[in-house]
Amino acid sequence: MRRFDLKRLQALVLKESLQAIRDPSTLLIAFVLPVVLLFLFSYAVSLDVSEVRIGVVQESPSASAQDLAAAFAGTRYLDVTFAHDRREVSEQVVSGKLRGFVVIPQDFERRLSNVNTQPLVQVVADGSQPNTANYVANYTQGVVQTWQARADSAPPRTAVVLLEPRYWFNPELESRRSLVPGAIAIVMTIIGTMLTALVVAREWERGTMEAILSTPAAVAEILIGKLLPYFALGMLSTLGAAALAVFVFEVPLRGSLAALLLLSAVFMIPALGQGLLISSVTRNQFLSAQIALFSGFLPAFMLSGFLYEIEAMPAPIQAITWLIPARYFVSSLQTVFLAGDIWAVFVPNLFAMSVIGVLFFMLAKRATRKNLE
Repeated sequence: MRRFDLKRLQALVLKESLQAIRDPSTLLIAFVLPVVLLFLFSYAVSLDVSEVRIGVVQESPSASAQDLAAAFAGTRYLDVTFAHDRREVSEQVVSGKLRGFVVIPQDFERRLSNVNTQPLVQVVADGSQPNTANYVANYTQGVVQTWQARADSAPPRTAVVLLEPRYWFNPELESRRSLVPGAIAIVMTIIGTMLTALVVAREWERGTMEAILSTPAAVAEILIGKLLPYFALGMLSTLGAAALAVFVFEVPLRGSLAALLLLSAVFMIPALGQGLLISSVTRNQFLSAQIALFSGFLPAFMLSGFLYEIEAMPAPIQAITWLIPARYFVSSLQTVFLAGDIWAVFVPNLFAMSVIGVLFFMLAKRATRKNLE
């Protein structure tokens, strides 16, 4: 059995580092792609809905109806088109120019004097986009309730409790503040899993991996020597992405930089291990890229809680997410950026990522030993 030797490991790390520096595609993925992705997720992808295009049909000529119509125009969440006949706006909803419309009926004054029997207005939303339809319904209801609360002519409300919601961690409710930390996890997945799978598979194709395995170096030395440079690239990319998040995209880092680096370092273990396992099994760049895409990037993108809440997924899919390392990393990143150093959240996530990472490395080492045989 070959003994572990630090000098051999140092030589392997130096060799792999020089190879990574000389490879333009590696530097492109490690430093340019993260910047592009962060800008896309910060500006092109947004879960915030503002200036939703709706129509306001004012059938009643009363002063109260005009005041309510003006209230719709005064909110920044709605882009209002006024009309006096619902047929004018219904065609625009069908064509997609409007996402819905509100009808202030002719008997608005009578409804206003007896608000407990009939709704004040009618809301029609485009159900082909369910999320936007919900926004239309909620925003219009909020405008009516706010107007009713301050209108001098409105009768006393039966509900005497006034709710004032407060939002922790993200008071402005900007989706960018949750998307950017999650985007860092996607970037780390690409660097750790896809880049490692491609680079190592390329060596299998060229035959240089077999040459390295035939040297006196132990399998553990070869694997560690292969991965340490990409671990360093991942950590440098994390620092760059965090700097962009804080100074360019104005996402607050309420936790410590040490906690962020610790979380990133532990996440790199399963990411690198998965990429190494894929390359050891396939030995083909194209196949490695496809498997890394379907087993690494897409699960991290779809099943980590980055874009879609895990609690809203079906129970079998929720069970699968427990096997996705990015699930724990996304949760930890959002916590360290928006809440601070909450170790009650970090410790279970660190443990889960470590266990998955060790499993990947054990499988990769076993697959490499088989290849030696």
